[in-house]
Amino acid sequence: MTMLEIARATITGYLETLVDRGPHARYFAEDVSLQLMGTDQEAHGPEAVEATIRYLHEQAFDAHPELKRVLVDGERAAIEADFVGRHVGDFAGKHATGKDVRVPYSVLYDVEGDRIKALRIYMPMDALLHQLDE
Repeated sequence: MTMLEIARATITGYLETLVDRGPHARYFAEDVSLQLMGTDQEAHGPEAVEATIRYLHEQAFDAHPELKRVLVDGERAAIEADFVGRHVGDFAGKHATGKDVRVPYSVLYDVEGDRIKALRIYMPMDALLHQLDE
């Protein structure tokens, strides 16, 4: 397999596992990092990165990504998606509201071999918080 094919298989497998709420940390490098851009939120290491993603998708929200586009170019990948779900737990100082949310977001990935080395999540937090206040 070429590096592009390996990266594509890695991202595809990761996204399928994420949507299925499976053990997606297996796709992460030992020194993986996650940044929620525009905030001070970061996580480092496979367990912490997976826990952060699970918090957003399973604890603060019962949510899933609705993928629109997936791009893979060797050691870089990107998705465009909507974060869709219901606010079911504490988030940004707000207790569960039960409100439905839909927010567009993108993630840029650094891929090294068959592992994800970095995730940079671009999500408009103001739009998300606004939906919780409505």
